[in-house]
Amino acid sequence: MQLVFDPELVERNRLRAARIGDRSAGFLLDIAAEELADRLSAVERHFAVGVELHGMTGMTAAQIMATGKVDRMIRVETNQEFGTENGPLTLAPLEQLPLAPESVNLIVSPLSAHLTNDTPGLFIQARRALKPDGLFLAAIPGAGTLAELREALLSAEEELTGGVSPRVIPFIDVRDTGALLQRAGFTLPVADVETYTVRYDSIFPLMRDLRHMGMANPLTGRSRTPPGRKLFVRAGEIYAERFSDPDGRIRATFSIVYVSGWAPHESQQKPLRPGSAKVSLAKILNDKSGPR
Repeated sequence: MQLVFDPELVERNRLRAARIGDRSAGFLLDIAAEELADRLSAVERHFAVGVELHGMTGMTAAQIMATGKVDRMIRVETNQEFGTENGPLTLAPLEQLPLAPESVNLIVSPLSAHLTNDTPGLFIQARRALKPDGLFLAAIPGAGTLAELREALLSAEEELTGGVSPRVIPFIDVRDTGALLQRAGFTLPVADVETYTVRYDSIFPLMRDLRHMGMANPLTGRSRTPPGRKLFVRAGEIYAERFSDPDGRIRATFSIVYVSGWAPHESQQKPLRPGSAKVSLAKILNDKSGPR
């Protein structure tokens, strides 16, 4: 399998962000944690054991526990440096779940699945680790995320060098996410998108936030030649020309795909067998088109 992401660089980026500890740059993870907890709150179920997959700060685990829906949360991380007061860590690589089959009731993945080279495999591992009727929730940056930055960097590099190299990672489409859930064997899959627009004074504080989030470029196809400040200055000018508001501040788009799926269980609602409907579609349409 050809690797899209350099696993060692992904880990270095995440560890550097943890060591910097810039809480203001963690706003996106905070948003995802709150949204995932809100979605869990709407589920009329209680879960004995939940797992937070690679949540970096532990904020998602804390928010999930605050719902009162879960008795105990396990935090899975790649390094002890991600430890917080929000519980001890179980260590495992980003793409491996150190969980026995059918051992937990809830798995939550906040903003880390997009950095895996085998996202379908990660989903399959999650489904296998869930007990029957267990729930998988994830927040995944989706298509449209950082579209403005991508365009500005590509335009600047092509203008200055006559060529381009990948500088913003690819993000998954919401329809593909739903298909991956089904492929992994989840039932009742749901995927939807929330889009957040964040404004910055210029491209430089945006790129600082991305670095402090652990989202610096980890692509294997990235250029190994240091880009130099000239590229980013020109990209900043293009960004401001194309994506600024009247007050001069630039816009950055983050599209987060929220997904949910259940481990199969006999009690779950199942689709009707073809031909089992009691009333024909033709009759319904005739009734709706009749006198009012």
